Amino acid sequence: MTTAPWRDPALSAAARVDDLLSRMTLQEKTAQLYGVWVGAATDGDGVAPHQHDMATDRTADEWDELITHGLGQLTRSFGTAPVDPALGAQALARAQRRIAGAGRFGIPAVAHEECLAGFTAWRATAYPVPLAWGATFDPPLVEEMARRIGRDLRSAGVHQGLAPVLDVVRDPRWGRVEETIGEDPYLTGTIGTAYVRGLESAGVIATLKHFAGYAASAGARNLAPVRAGVRELADVTLPPFEMALREGGARSVMAAYNETDGVPASADPGLLTELLRSEWGFTGTVVADYFGIGFLQTLHRVAGSPAQAAHAALAAGIDVELPTVKCYGQPLVDAVLAGEVPEELVDRAARRVLLQKCELGLLDEDWTPEPATSHIDLDSPGNRALARRVAEESVVLLDNPDGVLPLPPDARVAVVGPRAADALAMLGCYSFPSHVLTHHPEVPMGIEIPTLLEALRTELPDAKVTFAEGCGVTDPDTAGFEEAVARASEADVCLAVLGDRAGLFGRGTSGEGCDVTDLRLPGVQAELLDALVATGVPVVLVLLTGRPYALGRWAGRLGAVVQAFFPGEEGGPAVAGALSGRVNPSGRLPVSVPRDPGGQPWTYLQPPLGLAGEVSNLDPTPQYAFGHGRSYTTFTWDDFHGTAPEIPTDGTYDLSLTVRNTGSRAGADVVQLYLHDPVASVTRPDVRLIGYQRVNLEPGESRRVTFHFHPDLSSFTDRSGRRVVEPGELELRAGASSTDVRHVARIQLTGPVRELGMDRRLRCEAEVSA
Repeated sequence: MTTAPWRDPALSAAARVDDLLSRMTLQEKTAQLYGVWVGAATDGDGVAPHQHDMATDRTADEWDELITHGLGQLTRSFGTAPVDPALGAQALARAQRRIAGAGRFGIPAVAHEECLAGFTAWRATAYPVPLAWGATFDPPLVEEMARRIGRDLRSAGVHQGLAPVLDVVRDPRWGRVEETIGEDPYLTGTIGTAYVRGLESAGVIATLKHFAGYAASAGARNLAPVRAGVRELADVTLPPFEMALREGGARSVMAAYNETDGVPASADPGLLTELLRSEWGFTGTVVADYFGIGFLQTLHRVAGSPAQAAHAALAAGIDVELPTVKCYGQPLVDAVLAGEVPEELVDRAARRVLLQKCELGLLDEDWTPEPATSHIDLDSPGNRALARRVAEESVVLLDNPDGVLPLPPDARVAVVGPRAADALAMLGCYSFPSHVLTHHPEVPMGIEIPTLLEALRTELPDAKVTFAEGCGVTDPDTAGFEEAVARASEADVCLAVLGDRAGLFGRGTSGEGCDVTDLRLPGVQAELLDALVATGVPVVLVLLTGRPYALGRWAGRLGAVVQAFFPGEEGGPAVAGALSGRVNPSGRLPVSVPRDPGGQPWTYLQPPLGLAGEVSNLDPTPQYAFGHGRSYTTFTWDDFHGTAPEIPTDGTYDLSLTVRNTGSRAGADVVQLYLHDPVASVTRPDVRLIGYQRVNLEPGESRRVTFHFHPDLSSFTDRSGRRVVEPGELELRAGASSTDVRHVARIQLTGPVRELGMDRRLRCEAEVSA
């Protein structure tokens, strides 16, 4: 085989794979279409509730038999149990040598891992969650973070990362809000694309998930049906995926669990083949979400057997079954031999998988699984410094009406609340300590995660800092209130550190399968906050959460409000720095903060009927709007200018303004550009984000920000299903949030309705000049 054309690197990847496929048996081709999750528990008590469906407890002989025909993927060698990174890399290399040595062709597997908030491995850096990325409004920073994550993955022998999540939040009660970038498709698309670029630049395959509609599940229940209309899917759900593929170069897509209008995504050729491949031109691999193909039989009931599920998924366009083989193994082979499934479907998927392996160098004769170095540091000083920077930029100062913050260096500070002294308060559900290590209590954390209490004592060495937990995250016991009130009463200021505990499938208040009925703070934390406010001591509410919670109950009663979305291993020092003033908060809300806990779902992307009005006594206006965030300095936006106010529907329009730091300290402002379409052929959101620019300024310094608007950014899906630009009046609103509008440019689009294709503009470019 060493002289066969498929081994010749001088030939094109297509020619090599065509030659290889012609030599493979049906069993060898199907073996490339599934992964194996070695070492995962089968009792349903591990990472996922459907693990009991897997056959992972194989004997050595059974394992040897399984890999005789080859293997497509290895599932989570590092992310299943705590393993030393260097030893894990060596073990992965041994497994790869065994896989390559067992088959006729010597082809190794693609190793994949989760990397939603960093490499989900023991002793790896736990970065802030994606909702915190969104709060930074800083794509270059997110790209740098993803590049570091990719390098760590590659150093351990991993080829594919299962991130980013590009679901747009539609109901903040959904447990996986922490995994999303926010409630706006433009913010999600630009930040998500930056992450893809970073990961792919390190040679790691980025996997976009969950394609598509998953976050719009009915009732905010995980894996519930989706009842979104065609325009919501086209104009809200799909644009981030399109951007990440076209501009980011993602090489894999994960099919979502959900069904939309009765059709499961994993069995939808219109989504996975016609749209994704024929229209968008995607040439990479589509992988199943874990157990997603089997779910076609067991949960969706659109297949009567594993073979029928395999047929439906293959026909739709899913190339790889994850996390392990159930449907794409012997049931598929038997169905093909019986004439029930066309072998062409197997060939189509196998070709895509092998093309990707060829791109990765896994078909080359000189490929080696050996790690480049015996020393693997997954939590390097550089990683930690970057994790700190992302965390600092993501902290959002929601309110500070009386200047309680920054804290005086010698203040008497009472720190109260269940999230103040718990390191896990900083982490989301896909960080290794929360995701896996809770099942191994005997194993140390593996990374240093300062609590906020510890970080604050370091940050303010001259302050008198006392602590009382007050209550648990979900425990109904209020016995600790008395001590908490006593500590607050003795202090100059009280920090109420409240929020979520990340977990999986009901084991937390935020995370996969941890959905909620309303947006009240978990447990009795709201009652604790009431008791603290009643002392008359200024209370600073510090929220460490995976979703927004309703805060209208305390409007006008708090000294300040600080929001951090699971800010990672350096989150304690980052939040403490914001409280002390060492860090000037610059985060902006990627999701609206509601006034009342009920009345969901609601996001800022509402047409007129979704806004407050006289037709209902319920007012959905948020307490803090999308894009909101305050600073310890002040900014002015002056000298606002635009080009000619009348442009054709395929023209261009530039607008610019000068941002000046008028305060006494350095800070960052975020100029946000929103579109308002007064009249359209279908209802449109009252405003929607189409551009933004983060600007860092020293005291007294100014910068000119220019946005290059193209009418493609005003496009939408019309009644016939076409994406169009319509002539008429538009407003471009420069704002500090979706509701805080500073300047408005009114323009007129002229000419005919213009239908758009795949060459449409996806972003509003911005530039900063002196």
